[in-house]
Amino acid sequence: MAPYIGTAVSRVDGVAKVTGAAKYAAEFSAPGLLYASIVSATITKGRITRIDTSAALAVEGVLTVLTHENRPRMADKDEAYKDEVAPDGSPFRPLYDDKIKFNGQPIALVVAERSEIARFAASLVVVEYGAAAYVTDVFRRREAAVPVKAPANPSEALFAPPKPRGDADRALAAAAVRHEGEYYVPIEHHNPMELYAATAIVDPDGKLTVYDKTQGVQNIQHYLCGVFGLKSDDVKVMNPYMGGGFGSGLRPQFEVVLAVLAARALQRSVRVVLTRQQMYALGYRPAMIQRIALGANRDGTLDAISHDAITVTSQYEDFYRQETAWSGLLYTSANAKYAHRLAHLDLATSCDMRAPSAATAVYALEAAMDELAVALKLDPLELRLRCYSDRDQHEDRPYSSKALRECYRQGAEAFGWSRRNPEPRSMREGTDLVGWGMATGVWDAFQAPITVRIVLTANGHAEVACATSDIGTGTYTIMAQVAADMLGLPLDNISIKLGDSSLPQSPVEGGSWIAASVSNGIATTAARIRNELLRLAKQMPGSPLADVGSDDVALADGKLVSKRDSSRAVSIADAMRQGAVERIEQEETTNPAQDEKRAHNTHSAIFAEVKIDEQLGVIRVTRVVSAIAAGRILNTKTATSQILGGVVWGIGMALHEETQIDHTFGRIVNANIAEYHVPVHADIHDIKVIFVDEPDDSNPLGIKGLGEIGIVGVAAAVANAVYHATGKRVRDLPISLDKLLA
Repeated sequence: MAPYIGTAVSRVDGVAKVTGAAKYAAEFSAPGLLYASIVSATITKGRITRIDTSAALAVEGVLTVLTHENRPRMADKDEAYKDEVAPDGSPFRPLYDDKIKFNGQPIALVVAERSEIARFAASLVVVEYGAAAYVTDVFRRREAAVPVKAPANPSEALFAPPKPRGDADRALAAAAVRHEGEYYVPIEHHNPMELYAATAIVDPDGKLTVYDKTQGVQNIQHYLCGVFGLKSDDVKVMNPYMGGGFGSGLRPQFEVVLAVLAARALQRSVRVVLTRQQMYALGYRPAMIQRIALGANRDGTLDAISHDAITVTSQYEDFYRQETAWSGLLYTSANAKYAHRLAHLDLATSCDMRAPSAATAVYALEAAMDELAVALKLDPLELRLRCYSDRDQHEDRPYSSKALRECYRQGAEAFGWSRRNPEPRSMREGTDLVGWGMATGVWDAFQAPITVRIVLTANGHAEVACATSDIGTGTYTIMAQVAADMLGLPLDNISIKLGDSSLPQSPVEGGSWIAASVSNGIATTAARIRNELLRLAKQMPGSPLADVGSDDVALADGKLVSKRDSSRAVSIADAMRQGAVERIEQEETTNPAQDEKRAHNTHSAIFAEVKIDEQLGVIRVTRVVSAIAAGRILNTKTATSQILGGVVWGIGMALHEETQIDHTFGRIVNANIAEYHVPVHADIHDIKVIFVDEPDDSNPLGIKGLGEIGIVGVAAAVANAVYHATGKRVRDLPISLDKLLA
């Protein structure tokens, strides 16, 4: 039986998704299910002075309207609202009191027999406010921005600011060639296809089963227990399928609190579904103002890097990521300094969005490197090769593996980079200006503790269970592939259970760590299954494996086989029959001890072609080549899809995406997918994905993870191509027609 790992296996959950058998958070039902609609605040900061629900309550079919005045009891202390990945500060508490912290904040919940009734009645709730002054513009707060500090939450500790090295100011002053520029990335909002929703079902015994759109069911369960004072046995959280998360579901969102709040108030099952507009009251990629200074020698080597960043967060939490560290990590420089400050605005707390910090920070770094290449009259790819870092610059340690040079080589060859004319505006096709740009991408290769249970039955079927989530990336499929290979069974003989808080422990799914974590967890548990089978096989009279050690056998083709002599084998069925067992169950926790003496990262090289109508300024990204070095690729089909999705998002970041706020009212004015622009089919042309061979021994299977690396550097490659085509450098994203033609 050929191995499944490394092949293009179609999604094992694909049939369920295309036939409608896969059910999402808003599709689970229960007898007597009620529907709830949220009333959102229409001011940006202040207090509720009066809330009149009488008209809503008068509507036939409305059961109740919950507000801060009549809601069931909730916890008082901040600690109860802290989730697994909560930043420092005081987490938002929906319907807790009369304070308004941001525009669109949920302030009432109408519960009715039908969703249409609830939504209509919600429009009848009258709210009076005492408004207060507010600021939603990061540029108005840049001078008041405060330096970030090391997080108190241990899981957030890796985002502590990097330490400087050398004397960057002195080196910059003495540099033969200098570049300094300010770069801006606006707020961007997640727009996953599936709306955020929660269905809280009251079981006959009074306990709760909650179906929630989330990237971590156990995180939600723990959160709900804290908020409502529940025991873990009182509530189970489920999320078997998710229609896109991209980081927006790492933390609990307010729909799950409101659904449980209403279910507890009425002792009835309740569903809450956010509207698309209400989705914009959730977290977002924070706006980022960056100032980068590079000092170089005439030969194109870097002598100094300075990276100053200001990012956006709320007034009540200090959310940030490692915004400036990528500059000091990616290129060799003896002198580097960093400054990262937070601008507290009257908005909801910002949150993780695909490749948080790297997508934005690497954009600025790689645009700055392109500008430095122009100043040096050096090919942008050649500049990066001359500044290549063989060691992690922050800790002066080697990489577990780094095939970035090969990414550059293969990507450039596939793109045809050697044919690039370096002069801006020198390449044309008909009436279009043609530009070629490139950039580097980098991300972390994380691993996290995880627990996996495997149940093997005598008929050769295995059930693999873990509380992890599949956020649309293909976790079901890679788990099945790894289990099939580790257990020596056909793929069809593997069943996967996930997205259930009662299953073995898993962290939230994000940061590109689940593939490596759960796959190696499966390998660890499968080894326990193998050892138990070997114990049984050795009891057979005349066993061909009587003198074989556990490390010398493998599971293959439904048999235990000697690695040294394939003729010495015992079938799984025979071994279990010998032991008179119908099932073998093993559960194992894998706690990867990441080698701190080495750096663990993924890398990429992105090459982009744009064609621009010289008169109209219309930009088309006609070709992209993305060469990826990310360890062992588990599934070439789903992995390619991951990178394709990242590239498309990077194109959107460069040319389309921007959350627009009317700062006079503190209100988002394009809170819909008609006016919040994302790439559509007509915007996307040829994308070629190359996976560069990169053996890595950081874990037994050599996996690094792919979710984030696909987007990092893409916006910069497109922006650099736009400069090459036009000779005009646009440093604030997105690059729109008005900026190009101004």
